[in-house]
Amino acid sequence: MSRISQCFESLKADGQTALIPYVTAGDPEPWVTVPLLHALVDAGADIIELGIPFSDPMCDGPVIQKACERALKNDVSIRHVLKMVKQFREKNKETPIVLMGYANPIEAMGYHNFAELAKDAGVDGVLTVDVPPEESDEFRQTMDEHDIDTIYLVAPTTSPERMATIASFARGFIYYVSIKGITGAAALDVSEVSQKLSLLREKTSLPLGVGFGIRDGKSAAAVSEIADAVVVGSTLVRCIEEHADKLDELPAAVAGLLAEMRHAINARDLASA
Repeated sequence: MSRISQCFESLKADGQTALIPYVTAGDPEPWVTVPLLHALVDAGADIIELGIPFSDPMCDGPVIQKACERALKNDVSIRHVLKMVKQFREKNKETPIVLMGYANPIEAMGYHNFAELAKDAGVDGVLTVDVPPEESDEFRQTMDEHDIDTIYLVAPTTSPERMATIASFARGFIYYVSIKGITGAAALDVSEVSQKLSLLREKTSLPLGVGFGIRDGKSAAAVSEIADAVVVGSTLVRCIEEHADKLDELPAAVAGLLAEMRHAINARDLASA
């Protein structure tokens, strides 16, 4: 059983919802990333989604696009990201790490080479936005051979038939995109998301995470009522940008935002127990 599956199983047994923060590796400086990851875990992160900087992050809004630009100015490559994960694993062997990014850097490295290095570093899952499941046979097989979960997106416009296809390929959990558009673009409609998750649950027994549009404790708690995991990104990355000139304060500031969401989710979980 993968670290991701173990994490969700443990949380389910305790009646808790997973909290998954996203940050871009190397933003705003490479040396900040690993201390930031540890701070996020201390603040209540159950799984970490670590972004691989890319020059054309098509599904991301301006906030995360700028984060990628800052990281790329620091020459942060996919190899640097894997080294960061390996450094994180020196102190933390338990918290699952999911790499989020795009196909180009992974294909440039080669699927097999990437999978070997990712496994050695301690990566647990990979979400590649622009690799649709129908075109992912080689990628998915290579990741499976190295015990790395392939995680796929489901959108509000995804048909029930395609939900079933995605569910048959997915490992670890399925990431439901709560809004039509890019990250950080709009507030989410929880009732609409709930209806879509009900359809998706008919197709899979995998945990369902919801991201895009989660901005604070209130929205995180609302999503935790209907999902197995709450994924938050742009709000945290915006805080990173605001503290780009105060790097010593940055991990604590970002962790404080996440802790607020953790507290709100825990209160909701406790109320519904």
